[in-house]
Amino acid sequence: MIEQKIEIRTPDGTSDGMMYHSQDHRRLVGLIFLTDIGGIRPSQREMAQRLAAQGYSVLLPNVFYRVGRPPVIDFPVKIGEEQTIKRIGELSGSLTPEAAERDASAYLGFLSDHELVADHPIGVVGYCFSGALAMRIAAAEPDRVAAAASFHGGRLFTDDPASPHLLLPRIKAQLYFGHATQDRSMPPEAIQKLDQALQAWGGKYQSEVYESAYHGWTVPDSPAYNHPQAERAFEKLKEFFAGVLGRD
Repeated sequence: MIEQKIEIRTPDGTSDGMMYHSQDHRRLVGLIFLTDIGGIRPSQREMAQRLAAQGYSVLLPNVFYRVGRPPVIDFPVKIGEEQTIKRIGELSGSLTPEAAERDASAYLGFLSDHELVADHPIGVVGYCFSGALAMRIAAAEPDRVAAAASFHGGRLFTDDPASPHLLLPRIKAQLYFGHATQDRSMPPEAIQKLDQALQAWGGKYQSEVYESAYHGWTVPDSPAYNHPQAERAFEKLKEFFAGVLGRD
């Protein structure tokens, strides 16, 4: 597996990041791996590389490039502490719905032009904060994104006029949602409302709650990491992408 540093010109600047592809330089189906709020770091690079090993060319962009280059959080994260709250606000605030849509076109354009990415619809996966971002990318480029997945995604259904669920009419991709248990950012009533919106939407989707798996359970450096459930999530993601996109 080759790990390549990349830079992507966007309407708002330059997003740095990584690209993962096979050593034999085959053209493979492209995927976008979106980090959680902690940004690019060893755990996210390992997760993206593991996904690429399944037969894909995987783009790992620094979605927080407007704030800075990795590490975007360079201090111990302590939930509820002022420093942590402030930094998370800066990072999440940099990705407005409009900014996310502009970035989507830049990321898809980069994959389309890359010599090791097949001329084929792509997939995208997001974790925690970026579960909603995966939906925004699918809505921004509906004819180019065929599969979008979210694991322990937060605030996917809210009363906000910019709630991600309102994007469903624009989305053509198949969708997968793996929800956490007792997630304050996506409580049971929000999951129920999202499922109702998905049913009304009429597209192909899967939505499930991972029992005894709490917010952040898929990420190895998360306090909530749950290895058995993380492995189940990875197998589900493999199955989902293979079923929709195919693979090498």
